Amino acid sequence: MTKTTLTISSKNYSSWSLRGWLMVKMAGLEFVELPIQTDTADARAELLLLSPSILVPCLTHNKVKVWDTLAIGEYLNEIAPKANLLPSNQVHRAHCRAICGEMHSGFSAMRSSLPMNIKAKIKSFKVWSKAEADIERIKEIWKHCLLTYKGPYLFGKHMTLADAMYAPVVMRFKTYGIELTPACMKYCEQIIANPFIKEWIEAAQAEPDDIEELEVEY
Repeated sequence: MTKTTLTISSKNYSSWSLRGWLMVKMAGLEFVELPIQTDTADARAELLLLSPSILVPCLTHNKVKVWDTLAIGEYLNEIAPKANLLPSNQVHRAHCRAICGEMHSGFSAMRSSLPMNIKAKIKSFKVWSKAEADIERIKEIWKHCLLTYKGPYLFGKHMTLADAMYAPVVMRFKTYGIELTPACMKYCEQIIANPFIKEWIEAAQAEPDDIEELEVEY
C-alpha cells in the first residue's frame, strides 16, 4: 500500500498546517505526519508570515504531491466524495469556495497581529484597527452562513472545507479573547468540541518549543 503523508509544521503556531491536517482527517484518509523542524529559516518565515511557504501543508498520496491548502482540499474532495467536504448543492458549493478563497487570500492584518498560539491566553488584548475590520468581516461571514444553512457548522450539519479554513480563526479568537455574538460563540464551541480539533489542541499543548516572535505580550 502506498503511504500517504502530510508535511506539517508546529501544531501550536501553524494555522496552515491545521487547515491541511483537518481536511485530511475529515476526508477519512489514513496518513503519516511528517513534521518539519521549526528552527529552519524557511519554517520560521512561514510561521511569521514573512513568505508564502510551499513547505506546509504538503500532501503526498498515491505518488501525487499537492501543496497549497485550497488545492489539497479540492483534491481530497475529488478522491473522497462521500466525505462531503464541499456542499452538494451547486450554489452552496460556490458560496463555500468563495469564503474559503477569502480566507486563503485575505485577512492579512488579523493574521499578522493575532498569530495563532493555542497554548497562550492573552487578556485585554488591544486589537489594531485594520485587524478589527478583518475580524468584523469574519463575524459577518459566520453570521450569514449560520443563518442561511442553520448550523451547527458553516454549511449545515457537516463540516466542510470552510470549517477547516476558519478553524485557526477560532483558535485565535479563543487565545485573544475576541468578543463574539452568542451565535458565533456557539460556533466556536462546536469547532473546539470536534474530536479532530481536540486531538490537535492536545498535541499543540504538548509541544515543548516556543517561538519568541510569536509570543505576543500586551
